[in-house]
Amino acid sequence: MNVGVAHSDSNPTHFYFNSKGIWLTYLLLVFGVHLLLLSVPFFSVAVAWTLTNVLHDVSMFVMLHVTKGTPWETSDQGIARTETQWEQIDFGKQFTATKKFLTTVPVVLFFLASFYSRYDKYHFVINASVLALNLIPKLPQLHKVRLFGINKY
Repeated sequence: MNVGVAHSDSNPTHFYFNSKGIWLTYLLLVFGVHLLLLSVPFFSVAVAWTLTNVLHDVSMFVMLHVTKGTPWETSDQGIARTETQWEQIDFGKQFTATKKFLTTVPVVLFFLASFYSRYDKYHFVINASVLALNLIPKLPQLHKVRLFGINKY
């Protein structure tokens, strides 16, 4: 029994990104993946940064904007079963510190990937495309909006 760790909210998705040390762990994981990609002998620095950006943005898109409900709750989740992870963070409030952080990281990765690829047009198009894939669903105008019925159910 864990004494003193109970919380009144039944949905941990509302606050798990506010946990102590999660931001640092997230950044260390991103740069750990980048170091693994750099250790591949036939990847240049530009390719490693572009792959880091693509892997990060696609995985965060799937995790935050495609996945609905709470992974650790029962099948009867109430309103959470219709909301994506992004819509549940901080109880759906916009422009919180967590949401600003999760919006800033892809932008910084885009700048790093663009800089280290020396603004090569092919790398730039790839990096800008995955950045758009990750940032457009985060806009407040698209909160709880399902385009073309995708991810409606």
